[in-house]
Amino acid sequence: MKQSTVLRFDTISAFHKMSGLPAPEHPLVSLVDYGLVRYQTTDREISWVQDFYTIGLKRNIAGKFRYGQQSYDFDEGLVSFVAPGQVVHLLVEEPPVPPTGLLLLVHPDFLWNTPLAKGIKAYDFFGYAVNEALFLSEREEATLTEILHNIRREYHSAIDRFSQKIIIAQIETLLSYCERFYERQFHTRNKSSHQILGRLEEALEAYFKGDDALRKGLPSAQWMAASLHVSPNYLGSLLKTLTGQTTQQHIHNKVIELAKEKLSTTSLSVGEIAFELGFEHPQSFSKLFKAKTRLSPLEFRQSFQ
Repeated sequence: MKQSTVLRFDTISAFHKMSGLPAPEHPLVSLVDYGLVRYQTTDREISWVQDFYTIGLKRNIAGKFRYGQQSYDFDEGLVSFVAPGQVVHLLVEEPPVPPTGLLLLVHPDFLWNTPLAKGIKAYDFFGYAVNEALFLSEREEATLTEILHNIRREYHSAIDRFSQKIIIAQIETLLSYCERFYERQFHTRNKSSHQILGRLEEALEAYFKGDDALRKGLPSAQWMAASLHVSPNYLGSLLKTLTGQTTQQHIHNKVIELAKEKLSTTSLSVGEIAFELGFEHPQSFSKLFKAKTRLSPLEFRQSFQ
């Protein structure tokens, strides 16, 4: 296999086979002992796309993961998330201590005709372009581990008409706990979080200082996230947690700040200011300005005269 080859795992069985594991007991949901995984390749670098969700609770990760285009930080974290259709890169290294942990594999077909089929897409941690593993306290780790074992016990039992409902409920509980723990992580990792806020401000300053706004229009939330090397969902979640505002609101706040400066210190017309800030129509600029300040641009300018 060449380094550029990207494998495709369209079934959980295919992943089991590549990992040197026995066939799964259930075709659509499986809990894997990560300590037993032995990738069936001599290549040091593996890339794959999978058609199922993975929630991994892993310790002693020696290799380097990339999820999308960025490294997945396991320095302190334990829990990782991979969504269907995402590219995963793994640089395999011989660990000084054998890795341990659990991998929950869930095929979207298992969620079919349940609220979680759509609801699972609302969990932002599956869509992060730059991913930071979720770190856990001992109590939190025990909570998640117990839920994972509950899922395994259920599909080990005789399958009946209640099985799917019970397993789905356990998965929903697992995701809810992960959402709670990630929000706590955003709050406790203030240093790295505020570094992103600083980089956001620098990126907006650079965008409007040059002629990007005049050439490209207002920066979008997607552009903003890409410039910071994070996904729109990640950036939106982080900003909402830290500041209570969306990415678009942050962009609009910057636009209003610059507009006030131009209105109060230059003789540029409202139309000229609007175009410099990336608005195609001056009316759109005036509408946003009044919504934010309760004054029209001209009224604001007159207040300085």
